[in-house]
Amino acid sequence: MPFNPEKFIGSAVSAIKDSVGEERAIIAVSGGVDSSVAAALASRALGKNIHCVFVDTGLMRKDEGRLVKAMLSRAGVALHVVDASEQFFSALKGVDEPEKKRKIIGEKFIRVFEAEAKKQKAVFLIQGTIAPDWIESGGGSRDTIKSHHNVGGLPEKMGMKLCEPLRDLYKHEVRITARALSLPPEMSERQPFPGPGLAVRIVGEITPEKAEIVRAACHIVEEELEAAAKAGKILCSIAPNQNSGRAGG
Repeated sequence: MPFNPEKFIGSAVSAIKDSVGEERAIIAVSGGVDSSVAAALASRALGKNIHCVFVDTGLMRKDEGRLVKAMLSRAGVALHVVDASEQFFSALKGVDEPEKKRKIIGEKFIRVFEAEAKKQKAVFLIQGTIAPDWIESGGGSRDTIKSHHNVGGLPEKMGMKLCEPLRDLYKHEVRITARALSLPPEMSERQPFPGPGLAVRIVGEITPEKAEIVRAACHIVEEELEAAAKAGKILCSIAPNQNSGRAGG
């Protein structure tokens, strides 16, 4: 049966309302299609009871926080940016094993959100987790392909209840839903970006200096891909230029 985005949107909004009720919730927004769709659905379901947060880990794209905030503002979603870069670099100091990096980043995300949740008196954490995230993270009879920071990196004890409205969707279905929600192309067609950010593109120990070099390289590559796509030389999801806004994966 073909995926029906309108039917999904209606059921997801109802499910969020039923799950969260009259409580306040906080949502992790990277600006990518998954978290942006989750934020749009949560905003429809909860109104003023949702607090959307973008955490600047120091491992994001160039000018990501500022651009994501501006873009989501145009989509009617209010976003609060938290600069936690020093916390993340400190936690990752001396760590060079990829899986350990992912889990450290996942737990640090949760701790930052817990602090924000206390300020907002929120008891629910909404995430843009999709099916490949928990499938690839393993568990049960599934082998671990890689631990996604929003699954494998989650600590055993959290101070919040979890709500994942996109948990059963695949990426193409999330993009279809984004279009049905009338989200702009810079959200629905954004080039994927790893959840742990530039950390997965840095070999060995992660430092601010390495992150800055990789960030600049990433920016150049994405600009070239965007230019080639606009010129019709390649067919791909297009990330908008800095004048139209960006969103993270």
